[in-house]
Amino acid sequence: MRLPPVLTSKAVPIVQSAVPGLAVVAALTAVAPLVNEAVSTVSTLLVSVTLGALVGNLGLVTDRLQPGFQFAARRLLRVGIVLLGLRLSLTDVANLGIVTIIVVITTVVATFIGTQRLGVRLGLSPDLSLLVATGYSICGASAIAAVEGSTDATEDEVAVSIGLVTLCGTLAIISIPPLGDLLGLTDRQLGTWIGASIHDVGQVAAASSIAGTGALAVAVVVKLTRISLLAGIVAWVNVRRRPTAGERTDGKKPPLLPLFVVGFLVMVVVRSADVLSDGLIGWARDLEKILLSAALVGLGSGVRIDRVRKLGPKPLLLGLGAWIVVAGVSLAATALLI
Repeated sequence: MRLPPVLTSKAVPIVQSAVPGLAVVAALTAVAPLVNEAVSTVSTLLVSVTLGALVGNLGLVTDRLQPGFQFAARRLLRVGIVLLGLRLSLTDVANLGIVTIIVVITTVVATFIGTQRLGVRLGLSPDLSLLVATGYSICGASAIAAVEGSTDATEDEVAVSIGLVTLCGTLAIISIPPLGDLLGLTDRQLGTWIGASIHDVGQVAAASSIAGTGALAVAVVVKLTRISLLAGIVAWVNVRRRPTAGERTDGKKPPLLPLFVVGFLVMVVVRSADVLSDGLIGWARDLEKILLSAALVGLGSGVRIDRVRKLGPKPLLLGLGAWIVVAGVSLAATALLI
């Protein structure tokens, strides 16, 4: 059977050039869950980013391996985000109640707007501020990668944004659960705070497992509800920035919603319709974890210390400021409303 011309002329060479790098990415991805099993508070995705950054900074990602790391960071990430939609059911969101949903929306909007305004005050570029705002308000490195194509951000700005959300997400794992106990929060309040303030699903699971099983169930659903707002953020960014950013070489504008974001929404609807078996959903979840872990190895390889130094201390101030905003707003909203 002959392959379609588009597949033979474009897709096959891309995959062939990516194979050596993907083999290395696969090996590093296999290490991540082993570390997570040994130290449960260290999420698999955090290990993946760290391993990617390690090989990148050691200069081990050669020109021959680079296409594979880029393939993982872009294409595998998009498939992983699509499958992430199968984690979220609209029924679960509805069961949270309108008050908890208000907490989530308030936190996302305040963090997204507040972080960008802080970036302007610090004299940082709008693109860097937007990437950090998206990462902190939605789901960390995955959200940054999702919105990157709608900006004119440099590789250095993308790398710094990923580094910041990874750093602050890690700090949140070890700081928020004991703070919740100190403040006397109930399991529901603590779970809501964790889910509304910590960046990626793995970090939320790690933090809420420290807090206890009562907080875990609430935290994960709240976190997934935040992720569901990614489509709205991407659409808003594209509407605002379409005249200047992300134009293709043929002069056309990018779509309002990238195909993988549409795929994510479709998967949410499929999960909500309850047409898939538990076994199939479990298989998809395992595949999603592998793909996102591999993607973060690829993304992490771009987090170079020399790039971070080049941008100076202001991005770090932005990252810490954004962390204060997301944690402070979500805590205040949780304490007042729940």
